[in-house]
Amino acid sequence: MGQNTTVHVAEYLDLDVDAERWRCHSCGHDVGPARDNYKKGLLIHERDPGEVHPPLIEGEYTFSPNPQWIRILEFYCPGCGRQVETEYLPPGHPITHDTEIDLDGLKRKLAAGELRIDEHGKLAVQKVDGAA
Repeated sequence: MGQNTTVHVAEYLDLDVDAERWRCHSCGHDVGPARDNYKKGLLIHERDPGEVHPPLIEGEYTFSPNPQWIRILEFYCPGCGRQVETEYLPPGHPITHDTEIDLDGLKRKLAAGELRIDEHGKLAVQKVDGAA
């Protein structure tokens, strides 16, 4: 598959393709299995919406989110404390599963030489011999 098997998926999230594990991009901490929601392996802090978005004016409509309608969840790496993600969800709504990789397809394309992982962790299409 080549030397580098880690794909940079999001600003602070990497995918170790060979190990099939999510990793923190900042410290390399193992966040959990890549076939599952990476957020399950992160620390979660629920914030008061009024703390994040304080009222701008006094009165009934303050331009601050109503905590009965919205909650703010912050997700942190347990290894280094880096904030990896933030979600605004209705109260009681489960954590979203926003990133799912076709690992089997990715591994097939890497093994076949259709894709490669460059030195920066980016996926790149391999040039086919004779192609411009």
